[in-house]
Amino acid sequence: MSPPARQRLQFDPGDMPIYAIGDIHGRHDLLEMAEHTIVRDAARLPGRKLIITLGDYIDRGPSSAQVISHLMMPPPENFDRICLTGNHEIMMLDYIDGKISYTEWMRMGADALLRSYGLDPEHLPLIFPTTSKLDTFIRQSLPKSHIDFMRDMPIYADTPDILFVHAGIDPGVPLSMQSDEDLVFIRDRFFYADRSLPKLVVHGHTPVPEPDIQPMRLNLDTRAFKSGSLTVARFWRGQVHIFST
Repeated sequence: MSPPARQRLQFDPGDMPIYAIGDIHGRHDLLEMAEHTIVRDAARLPGRKLIITLGDYIDRGPSSAQVISHLMMPPPENFDRICLTGNHEIMMLDYIDGKISYTEWMRMGADALLRSYGLDPEHLPLIFPTTSKLDTFIRQSLPKSHIDFMRDMPIYADTPDILFVHAGIDPGVPLSMQSDEDLVFIRDRFFYADRSLPKLVVHGHTPVPEPDIQPMRLNLDTRAFKSGSLTVARFWRGQVHIFST
């Protein structure tokens, strides 16, 4: 099991409303619509609010670069924003760091990401005669500010009543000992564990046709890049309200 590496946030939001957004996957249009919906909904609520995005901002959809640029900008007025990492961000950084090959990265839907940065994933391998030259060109072409932003994303946000994380947790392992890999990749040991979850877990990662509402977990990944539906959940004063773009 890999040791914890990424930042792990723990805080008490008090009476602050929290809005969680599911996997975006290159749909900048839906992200903008979701934030507009959140701002309208929050107008009647007191104080500051918090947006938590659950990771997987890139790949598959057409506008990965625009999504990252958007998330790097300040959030709407009277909001704070936490951008958690997903497995697609981890895999992109693995390619940047030479841990996986171009071919492995393309299997993640990264061809769409390259197009959003003005690069042609079909012709690049024809232009560069060696894999090392291809990799070097791509790594130098992607904005360092975007790469640094993805490196700094925390892996979960833990509150007294709710844990926000990309994929889920292993219920048999203390939260402080969970591996980064499990937190962004886990499925079966999370879904089918014999042990109960310690608190409500709000996650994405596993695509579902509509929000999957279970007693102790809530899956907000509604395959936005393909379905055109990006799901948001509001958590406030013990109540959950779900809406989609």
